[in-house]
Amino acid sequence: MERSFLHRSLVWGMALLVSSVVGCAGKGEVRQFDLQPKQSDAPSAGVEPVKIVIEPFEDKRATTTRIGSRSHLWGGVTHFDVTGGRPAELIAQQLAHRLQTRGWGGRPWNVRLEQAGSSADADILITGEVEELSANAKSRLFSTVIETKQRLVIQAKNRVDNSSTTRMIEGARTRTVFWFEDEDVRDLLMDTINDGIDRFVIDTKIAQNGLRSVR
Repeated sequence: MERSFLHRSLVWGMALLVSSVVGCAGKGEVRQFDLQPKQSDAPSAGVEPVKIVIEPFEDKRATTTRIGSRSHLWGGVTHFDVTGGRPAELIAQQLAHRLQTRGWGGRPWNVRLEQAGSSADADILITGEVEELSANAKSRLFSTVIETKQRLVIQAKNRVDNSSTTRMIEGARTRTVFWFEDEDVRDLLMDTINDGIDRFVIDTKIAQNGLRSVR
């Protein structure tokens, strides 16, 4: 009976190992990540009167066709991209959503996302460039290391006095997982993007109808 138990354990162990090996071989497939912010109704009361317009950010990355890839243990890669293929615009959407719900001081602000050139009535115009946004994973024996990076340049122009504020936002995160799932990459990438947005809000403030640096 003991020998039978050991035999079954060996069979299950071999099956698990074969399954892991098969799962660690890439075929050049592309995984799409949905980074759209969850839609929620902007508060109807208590919104600050300053009008803020965010234009879609520009993608200045050297390679804009994808955001990264996973290198598999036994060769091959799986590529990563975002739904719609425009991660820079999705970051602008995420920033707008954050400011509409809980911006400076944790309060909702009058923020809207518009195309370039359609913001004549804005008190504050926010534009941005994405210099780096990446998500890469490398599989090892019994683990996968995931790394995400972000570098943004965000500029705000104030109509009241024609002043401007520019912030460089950089950040990176790393996570090691035993069982790899595509959602691990998406979640870490979203955490990195939100870290950058948090830093932007912390480093700036609204004063005299304009966006100012706190330093």
